[in-house]
Amino acid sequence: MNFQHYENAEDFAKVAMPFLVKNEDKFSLFLGVLQRIKEGQYENPYMASIEEDGELLALFQMTPPHPLNIIFVNEDRINACIDMSVNELINQSIAIESIISVKEWAYSFAKKWQERAGQNFSILMDQGLYRLDQIDESLEMSQGAWRYATIEDAPLIEKWYDHFEEDIALPKTAPLEIKNRVKAMLDANEAFLWENEGKIVSMMKKARPTAHGVTVSLVFTPKEERRKGYARTMVAAGSKELLKEFQFCVLYTDMLNPTSNKIYQEIGYQKIIDSVHLGFEK
Repeated sequence: MNFQHYENAEDFAKVAMPFLVKNEDKFSLFLGVLQRIKEGQYENPYMASIEEDGELLALFQMTPPHPLNIIFVNEDRINACIDMSVNELINQSIAIESIISVKEWAYSFAKKWQERAGQNFSILMDQGLYRLDQIDESLEMSQGAWRYATIEDAPLIEKWYDHFEEDIALPKTAPLEIKNRVKAMLDANEAFLWENEGKIVSMMKKARPTAHGVTVSLVFTPKEERRKGYARTMVAAGSKELLKEFQFCVLYTDMLNPTSNKIYQEIGYQKIIDSVHLGFEK
């Protein structure tokens, strides 16, 4: 087996893309981030693969401070790939704060990393990855209508972005970086809002489009507007609009939040993978 670290995103893409495009829904996060790396939107990305006799066995991708994303292509070789990757990452002095992967794979890697690197791990989020191909047209919708966000909505979206990170216990993003991210999503026409009687009550974001699919993210409703069906309606309406352009939508959910999982399934989303985000002690 050969562990190969890549400095050039195009070279890495040549190795990774044939597998990723065949699994566009399940590994949409890896694929979407790789596309952004190729566009120069991340500094100092880490990219690596394990291959043997021309066969791809594993893929690794990290854009610090985001987690190391791990894919094992050949499940019969997982243990050998974990041993090799842990040794190589330690030898290369690659700092890993967290990992994200298929649940079973992530725990197997984390246990070996804990053993070799001496860093204990804990669960940051137990996730489900859901796919939608068609909206349930019988779904009852809340009062109001959706629209694309405009630059005038930036202050509100910036505030909600901060609250969203608090709600799901993400590391806090600096205010200036939030401002820059919100401007980028507005410039790209990626933010959707649900408005009722002149008041904005919920939002979602289009993210990481691929050849056939797109991710729904940043779903947020302020506390005072929750339990009114706005989040479900926003995601349903926004997803329906996205399906005019894409074959499918995907989204990640917190499996410890039964409410969000329930509403996404009511819309028509179906779980395709159990995923997990694990953090390592510093």
